[in-house]
Amino acid sequence: MTTRIYVPCDTTALSMGADEVADLIEYQAHSRGVDIELVRNGSRGLFWLEPLVEVETTNGRVGYGPVEPDDVPGLVEAGMFGGKADHALSLGQVEDLSYLKRQQRLTFSRIGITDPLSIADYRTYGGFEGLEKALALTPQTVVDEVKTSGLRGRGGAAFPTGIKWQTVHDEPWQQQKYIVCNADEGDSGTFADRLAMECDPYMLIEGMTISALAVGATQGFIYLRSEYPVAHRILNEAIRRAETDGYLGDDVRGSGRAFRLEVRLAAGAYICGEETSLLESLEGKRGLVRPKPPLPAIKGLFGQPTVVNNVLSFAAVPFILARGGQAYADFGMGRSRGTLPIQLAGNVRRGGLIELAFGVSLKEILEDFGGGTYTGRPMKAVQVGGPLMSYMPESQWDAPMDYEAFAELGAGIGHGGVVVFDDTVDMGAQARFAMEFCAVESCGKCTPCRIGSVRGVEVIDRILAGENRDANLSLLEDLCETMVDGSLCAMGGMTPFPVQSVMKYFPDDLTT
Repeated sequence: MTTRIYVPCDTTALSMGADEVADLIEYQAHSRGVDIELVRNGSRGLFWLEPLVEVETTNGRVGYGPVEPDDVPGLVEAGMFGGKADHALSLGQVEDLSYLKRQQRLTFSRIGITDPLSIADYRTYGGFEGLEKALALTPQTVVDEVKTSGLRGRGGAAFPTGIKWQTVHDEPWQQQKYIVCNADEGDSGTFADRLAMECDPYMLIEGMTISALAVGATQGFIYLRSEYPVAHRILNEAIRRAETDGYLGDDVRGSGRAFRLEVRLAAGAYICGEETSLLESLEGKRGLVRPKPPLPAIKGLFGQPTVVNNVLSFAAVPFILARGGQAYADFGMGRSRGTLPIQLAGNVRRGGLIELAFGVSLKEILEDFGGGTYTGRPMKAVQVGGPLMSYMPESQWDAPMDYEAFAELGAGIGHGGVVVFDDTVDMGAQARFAMEFCAVESCGKCTPCRIGSVRGVEVIDRILAGENRDANLSLLEDLCETMVDGSLCAMGGMTPFPVQSVMKYFPDDLTT
């Protein structure tokens, strides 16, 4: 009898020694004459348990973690090959772990379960059902399903995805149209895009193909963060296999409709995560922000109508087409429909991926899932949505994770990254970091961002040094307002948000 054993192959697990663990498991099995099938699955997103080794049994998959190479002989002696649980690293049935059991995984339902590159695995767990349904529908009906779902951009701006697709759909069909996936995941504390690409790449391919069918596009590009070599390798192989099996190419599943897909590596610049700067980079130019209008949906890549969505937006589409837009809209609250992939990072005990319907409170995420800080000290601040979003004090942690609810607080959900700080953090230094980050990453096209961020660092330095503190605080307030109102894009327009939040909620940290 062959025992199937799963060892993750995503970046997080690899960084924690997963390859060595896998090699040692194979060595132990061979030396003992045990017949095993080693499957390199994706991570389930429980990062504090990586590498998480799973053994398939008649009662389900039993987990062990975090497994270091030196742990393997002891686990084998304790009966790991038989799924025995007599070891300190034994976790029992993985599906019963509360961290997983309390989630509502629609987009990430397959990660950690399948071999990321197996099309057979993908189909077994519902893959390509959405594409098959989309092929039988009119393009407008596909767009309407996405509208019904209430899906909004998961990259930060939260623009309704269906409206964007409708705009591209309505452009003349004789034009070349493009589908572009923004996979330049650069926000602090974010890794959901990477997990989607490394652990379930066909989901992204399927979502982009459905989008192409909906708007009449024949060419797509995945603009991938250059620091993601594992995702790059997996995506290229997944695209090759999808082409071989007819899910991409000149005749998608015998429909007579074409869609070709390529991966392009990003330029290593944060500003290229902004959609127009991304398009400039894709065209081989320096990543500078374009003024809008015209919108990319009308005049985008190479001047043609272009859908630009984030990885998580495209990744939600297969579920929407397979189960119906209303099934997706049944999750969430208000205008925030569906689920949000929350990435919990920073000074936290149990960091990882959490997918839940919009409406869960930030405090539930921090306490019930995160388990408090890694240091055991009290939490002081939380930054949600990346380096351009505000630092939230404890008084705001009861807020529901909802775009409008967060906006009322002067905060934002962005890409869903949650970074935790304990009470030893210097919030004055964090305010300075926000301005310095903008100074380093600005494309330089507009004066408020290019010059304002540099002056911002200088003003904060004077405040922290105690020089004319009141006058410089007033100057900093004016500078922030100028950047918010005058910047060409969100880079300069949102950089003041974390600074303003420190001034408002953590003023003592700006004193000497």
